[in-house]
Amino acid sequence: MFAKLFRSRPSVQSEPSGSIPNGQRIYAIGDIHGRLDLLKDLLARIAADEMDRAPAETQLIFLGDLIDRGPESAQTVEFLRLLALERTTGRTRFLTGNHEEVFLSGLDGSEKALRFFTRIGGRETILSYGFSEAEYDSLDYPELSAELQARVPAEHRAFLAGFEDMIIIGDYVFVHAGVRPEEPLSNQQRKDLRWIRGEFIEHKGPFEKIVIHGHTITEAVEMTAHRIGLDTGAYASGKLTAMGFEGDRRWVLSGDLDETVAAIRMRLCGRDGSEIVAARQAMQGQLWC
Repeated sequence: MFAKLFRSRPSVQSEPSGSIPNGQRIYAIGDIHGRLDLLKDLLARIAADEMDRAPAETQLIFLGDLIDRGPESAQTVEFLRLLALERTTGRTRFLTGNHEEVFLSGLDGSEKALRFFTRIGGRETILSYGFSEAEYDSLDYPELSAELQARVPAEHRAFLAGFEDMIIIGDYVFVHAGVRPEEPLSNQQRKDLRWIRGEFIEHKGPFEKIVIHGHTITEAVEMTAHRIGLDTGAYASGKLTAMGFEGDRRWVLSGDLDETVAAIRMRLCGRDGSEIVAARQAMQGQLWC
């Protein structure tokens, strides 16, 4: 069943050429969809990767769809909300995915949005906020709406509502779904940035910037001459993917739990104390020896 969700096109067609300003480093992280286990593993890998590189001004950019389908959406939101608070302002940025959009609309009281939400993986998100399966099945939509609004913390709603739709750094633009071909970035519509698929994916020509996106699942990172897709279907595949950017270089990190967080911690703890402190600072205390 899950195989139908993955695009079968080649994962690498040609390598786009671009760069970010000197002294900066970016890690862009694909769609998490409630897989907190994979997220923690991937952040450990990023921290280890940071230790192997020269100091730089590092940003984490999450490409959206933190929630739905996977089992720990509420826990993922809370984990990332706290991570953003702990890291220096501007070092952790989030893009709004279509799943966040529908969730927030449902929390605002739209029964139509809530009905749609439950059809696109929202059931798992609702359960993660403390609903039992029996309770979920027993509630009609007005009752479910009222209970969900009561159980989702105001801090979660404010956090999700504060996400961005587009981030431009150097030769790259980071979005959730994609951009409307032939339209300048200044004219892009929110609905396209969060929802577009076919027109964007099938476009062969250049965009104003190299587009880094999630939303459309592929078995591995998908590169064309003008875009890079990082959604590797974490909730179904067990593989969450990030890409690092520095100068004109790019590299892929993948959290598929083949190498455990514990093994990475052991590696970090084998180094001298200053590097351990640096690793802790990189992920704000998420790695402990």
